Amino acid sequence: MTTFMIGLLILAAGGACYGALCQRVFAPDDRKTPAYTRQDGVDFVPLPKWKNALINLLNIAGTGPILGPIQGILFGPIAFLTIPIGCVIGGAVHDYFSGMISVREGGIQMPEMVRRNTGAAIHKLYTVLVCLVLFLVGVVFIYTPGDIAATQVFHFGGTAAEPSTWLIYSVIFLYYLIATLFPIDKIIGRIYPVFGAILLLSAVGVFVMLFIKGYPLIGIGGAQTLNGFDFGAYFKSGHFIPAFFVTVACGILSGFHSTQITLVTRTMQHEKEGLFTFYWMMIIEGFIAMVWAAGTMEMIGIGAEAGGITMQMTQSGWAYFAQVGDAVQQISATSVVGVVCRDMLGPVGGVIAIIGVIVLPVTSGDTALRSLRLILADTFHIKQEKRMSRILLSLPVFAVAFGVLIWAKVNPNGFHVIWRYFGWSNQTLSVFALASILIWFMKNGRRKFLWIPLIPLVFYSFITCAYLMSAEIGLSLPYGVSLVIGAAFAILVAAEAIRRGMKE
Repeated sequence: MTTFMIGLLILAAGGACYGALCQRVFAPDDRKTPAYTRQDGVDFVPLPKWKNALINLLNIAGTGPILGPIQGILFGPIAFLTIPIGCVIGGAVHDYFSGMISVREGGIQMPEMVRRNTGAAIHKLYTVLVCLVLFLVGVVFIYTPGDIAATQVFHFGGTAAEPSTWLIYSVIFLYYLIATLFPIDKIIGRIYPVFGAILLLSAVGVFVMLFIKGYPLIGIGGAQTLNGFDFGAYFKSGHFIPAFFVTVACGILSGFHSTQITLVTRTMQHEKEGLFTFYWMMIIEGFIAMVWAAGTMEMIGIGAEAGGITMQMTQSGWAYFAQVGDAVQQISATSVVGVVCRDMLGPVGGVIAIIGVIVLPVTSGDTALRSLRLILADTFHIKQEKRMSRILLSLPVFAVAFGVLIWAKVNPNGFHVIWRYFGWSNQTLSVFALASILIWFMKNGRRKFLWIPLIPLVFYSFITCAYLMSAEIGLSLPYGVSLVIGAAFAILVAAEAIRRGMKE
């Protein structure tokens, strides 16, 4: 528990200090924001600070800060330190400056920010990649909440053969279509505060029960075995670098966030709201990740027979097992959510918490597809004031997304393929954003603070390249060779970003 508490202290105190530094470096002022200068009643609409903050939190907090830590905690208690440190100097920095630069430059979307700071060729590459990621988010964030709702709330089988599965998917799809088409203050701005309350209460509830239940948590420097599972051995064999940082993803840093934050930059009333709306919402997401990592470790500690989780080796690697009826059976990472919620919060509180977990991906999926619509509209210069224009642009995207969803559900390995590519491409987006931020620093008189975006830029350039080189979805090169290539790539990316910045 000591390591966990140290991590929380780093998250809170580090966030306060580093966030204040970031705000001082950017220097927000009292100029009119795009919500007023470009007000159109659809996407550019002034909303209050508290509502923008909740919208942003729910936009960025998909299944990443839950499913990521559930899998990432298998690397051991090191996660309790890497999550908060990465969140403070990486994820929150990425989110804050992506948002503030967008506000300062008229509420531009990330493709336009990348174009202005890196050039036409990189902009085209980024636009293709970001559209792919947003599309995959829309598919993944129908699949995961739909399956959680089917299996954990309604207790259906959640299989492709059951009509109930497709009914649940269709309901989520319908909501996405409505949220994508209507003005942001008519749907998202009205229901997100309710969703936000459920989300925060769920996380706080699990956090409180971590201490009340008093289940075991291991720390740095102590024994690394808990209920027969050796976290230390998993750390050594699982390629902590780079695998951990791609696995945990949104709980530390996510390129997807920058695509969502730029939606909120179009509804902010004052630039000075950015610290709370962007930086601190990422810190809260880090807190959510910490809670779910700790909750999963505690469930491993008590074991399946006592209502928790037992880790067992299978043909495909380590897997989660839980008590299902009268037998201990293998469960998915998604089902771990139900185990944690019900043990920590009881039957009623557990259901409420599960609803909060379902809300997370749903409220990221709808704005992902909304962002995709806006990016396509900006790319092809399609005005979005008329509802018919939004419908004609959205329907083809939704049709293809539903087709991919059917393939992923029918194919036994379909979802895992989509998730692996989504995880890597999501982190790769952050490299583009961080490079753009670094160049913007150099162009706007902030060169002495260049190290702020440079640190996460170098690290995640290394992580994404090394992962692609070593992983099965990539080139499957030897681990050592992959690390060397990743390091060389990180140096080249940083050097090129600085070179472009010096040209301005």
